[in-house]
Amino acid sequence: MQTHDVVVIGAGLAGLRCAASLAEQGREVVVLEAADRVGGRQQTDRVDGFTLDRGFHVLNTAYPAVRAAVDVSRLSVAAFPTAVRVRRPDGSMATLAHPLRHPRLLPATLTSGLLTPRDLAALARWLGPIALRPHATVARPDRTVAQGWDAAGLTGPLRTEVLSPFFTGVVADSSESTSDAYVRLLARSFLPAAAGLPRDGISALPRALAARARAAGADIRVAHPVSGLRRRDARWEVDAPSGTLAARDVVVAVGAEALDGLVDVPVPATRGLQTWWFAADDAPSSRFLTLDGARQGPIVNALAISATIPEAAPPGRHLVQATCLWDPGQAAGESGVRAQLARLYGPASASWQLLRRDDIPHALPALPPPLRRASPARIGPGLHLAGDHRDSPSIQGALQSGSRAARSVVAKGLPWM
Repeated sequence: MQTHDVVVIGAGLAGLRCAASLAEQGREVVVLEAADRVGGRQQTDRVDGFTLDRGFHVLNTAYPAVRAAVDVSRLSVAAFPTAVRVRRPDGSMATLAHPLRHPRLLPATLTSGLLTPRDLAALARWLGPIALRPHATVARPDRTVAQGWDAAGLTGPLRTEVLSPFFTGVVADSSESTSDAYVRLLARSFLPAAAGLPRDGISALPRALAARARAAGADIRVAHPVSGLRRRDARWEVDAPSGTLAARDVVVAVGAEALDGLVDVPVPATRGLQTWWFAADDAPSSRFLTLDGARQGPIVNALAISATIPEAAPPGRHLVQATCLWDPGQAAGESGVRAQLARLYGPASASWQLLRRDDIPHALPALPPPLRRASPARIGPGLHLAGDHRDSPSIQGALQSGSRAARSVVAKGLPWM
């Protein structure tokens, strides 16, 4: 039987971050990943010359955990425009843009009809405290984001046509029942830096993490699903295709949906998303993230990826994503998606070629109020748990959880009782 210091189950962001940290501290680490490549939910494929992520991903380079984990400059991140294009209930299109990053769009923003004085004052009441005193604000009693917006008096078009549909795509929740403190933290995180994507797709991030872990000596084994995990003789035994591995510590870093059968903890609720990928021969009518403020169809956001990252599509062609909420009982159909695309981009979208549809039923852990503190990494003697379901449902949360699990492994103190 092979014996190791640590076995990490799962080579997603949390598992890779944990493995790199432990290996750099001199631990002998083996990572077992069921899939044929690292990355977990952060995957990228080449389809007919197009670069398709598994679902629509965005990398916020302002996340501290991202900057601590990888050299962001080497990811070649292209920033998306800090602007949204909104279809209003009367069928007109309006633009809302960051005034400092897109000063030429200030007239369009001011005349959009989306920024009433009342809504701007309410936005300041809602976002101001988290921007100025984040720790104190998060420590206060939490509520749903709907209650937070109501309390701030944010009830006009800025909420109904912009903020609500925008955050629906970010947290995969259209009911406005996500933690208000968490949504405010998300809004604050977008202020200092524009979000975007690596030019090679979101999988560039886990590949960089894996390279760091391997450089430190971690052994990462893909196509190695774990079929059993048990405690015996003061150590853990892990059953894998290459045989049974023994280790003093095991870190379980799988998605929330895969916890059952490995560890005895409550399985967190998750939310799903569905992304449709289209190829266009002509450039779409806008390069901005497009929202349907009228909510007339399943699409929560759409974006011409190749307008920012031309190499995501073959020469002379264009790549567009359209993301919907995923519901197993009410999955969006192609006809409904195309009908809404025609309202968002015009009749030219009828000729767009469907490349692929990604159904991601467990895209994000749900995060209702109250905003939970990070869950302990250590859940048993030599047993540790990592993943965004232990922190916040984000890249930041996954990476932070991996770092915390590594600290849990090396921490010295009283033995588990």
